[in-house]
Amino acid sequence: MPVHIQIVKNRKQLRKFIYLPKDIHQNHDNWMPPIYMDEWTFHNPKKNRLLAENTTTLALAYKNNILVGRIMGIIHHKYNAAKNEKNARFFKMECYEDQEVAHALLQYVEQWAHDNGMENLVGPYGFSDKDPQGFQFEGFDELPVIEAPTNEAYMLDLVEHEGYKPDVSWVEYKLNIPEKMPELYEKVYLRLMRSGKYKIIEPKSKREIKKYIIPVFELINITFHQLYGFAFMSHEEMKDLAKQYMPVIDARFLKMVALEGEIVAVIIAIPNLTTGIRKAKGRLLPFGIFQIKRAMKKTKQLDLMIGGIKEELRGRGLDVLLGRNLLKSAMEAGFKVIDSHLELEDNNKIRAEMERMGGKIVKRFRTYKKTL
Repeated sequence: MPVHIQIVKNRKQLRKFIYLPKDIHQNHDNWMPPIYMDEWTFHNPKKNRLLAENTTTLALAYKNNILVGRIMGIIHHKYNAAKNEKNARFFKMECYEDQEVAHALLQYVEQWAHDNGMENLVGPYGFSDKDPQGFQFEGFDELPVIEAPTNEAYMLDLVEHEGYKPDVSWVEYKLNIPEKMPELYEKVYLRLMRSGKYKIIEPKSKREIKKYIIPVFELINITFHQLYGFAFMSHEEMKDLAKQYMPVIDARFLKMVALEGEIVAVIIAIPNLTTGIRKAKGRLLPFGIFQIKRAMKKTKQLDLMIGGIKEELRGRGLDVLLGRNLLKSAMEAGFKVIDSHLELEDNNKIRAEMERMGGKIVKRFRTYKKTL
């Protein structure tokens, strides 16, 4: 029987859309479910401003009256205007290993994008680089991390068969935490501290973190604005992101550098959540949040979330200040390894720093593009 596409129009259909991946990945040992509370928020235009501001579509695929796939289409108007592009995005694509289903899903979004005046379809890509981006194509035996894809390997073949070409690639590093602080880090740290120009800020509690939320995100706005896929954040979006991640932020692993009272560099890491999210099966209530927090206390892996340095101050050792103090806190807490999260493959400066610290590439990801 042919594949039937159903556009999501009500809550019952949305529930099917949100929970379909747990069925598709039931035999995928290394899959991590999303946090379902966040998924419901993401798909609620009253809570997700980006959903309300942009044009989107959700679709389900049925074969023999059985739900077998899903896909989301996004047209990000502000991003397209800023980049002078006419790109639509496909996102949250999930299906079984069935080319007919993949074809139907992608064909639906391609036609939708074309009807909305778009010239290209790219993906998997959400509203910004803060959403999971790309398909993973190497390192499937490695522990997954939050906000990164955990797809099956066959997804790349399905998409490539439909005429999509590789667009942008990312790598993910693992770094062993040393037992002793590298001598170079200590030398640079002492030199910069003696200069008296810079102040290292290390909050002691979540309450103390709150006053730095807006300055940190404003720094990220000016630091990341040229990176692929980054969307400028409004103050409202900053507050929403802070609210989403505050439950898992650990003050020990937030480091900032200030110059004349202004935050000019930041790095944020969190203890790995994977084991806890799996045990909770993606549900925070009633007891999932406790399973996640328990796992965060037991894990030996620290996951980098974000980091940035004001452009005109790069190359002055501020990365060493941040790295040295993050390593110090990680060593004191007994962590053994750091996961870099996704780094653009062509971001040679960051990659050189990772490799100088002994980092090894453990995963690779990529997005695809097709001209309509």
